Amino acid sequence: MIEEGSKALEFCLPNQDDVEICLRDLKGKWIVLYFYPKDNTPGCTTEACDFTEATPDFAGLNAVILGVSADSPKKHRNFIEKQDLGITLLSDESTEMMQAYDVWKLKKNYGREYMGIVRSTCIISPEGEIVAVWENVKVRQKRKKNGEPYEIVHVEEVKKKLTELQG
Repeated sequence: MIEEGSKALEFCLPNQDDVEICLRDLKGKWIVLYFYPKDNTPGCTTEACDFTEATPDFAGLNAVILGVSADSPKKHRNFIEKQDLGITLLSDESTEMMQAYDVWKLKKNYGREYMGIVRSTCIISPEGEIVAVWENVKVRQKRKKNGEPYEIVHVEEVKKKLTELQG
């Protein structure tokens, strides 16, 4: 993932409605840019639903949520309709943008190696600077504190960080 403090790299990608969304068109807004492996898979569905649920909170913080994967705009549209999502999903079928953001990497699964998306999130300031980065994101993590179970929800961490950055 590109580092905090660096300039966000320009991109123009089609969304779920085949409308081109460009970074330059979002200047002046906070952007939560998250990269995820695949539509309609368990972790990606949970993450997209969590972001959808938190959309009013992010809107109140003048932030736009953009999810990016290598799925086609048509697959994104189906995913949005099936899960009733309220976020924008961008299609990077060439993986060019994901490579530029350094989230397209060699992965291993059951001894097999392949190129894929490492689940990552960054916050881009209204001035176009990367101000927060999360790599190898776990959508939800179960923990115990003083013997009591609790859950760390990634979207809540992002919202908290965005609030701090604006405070």
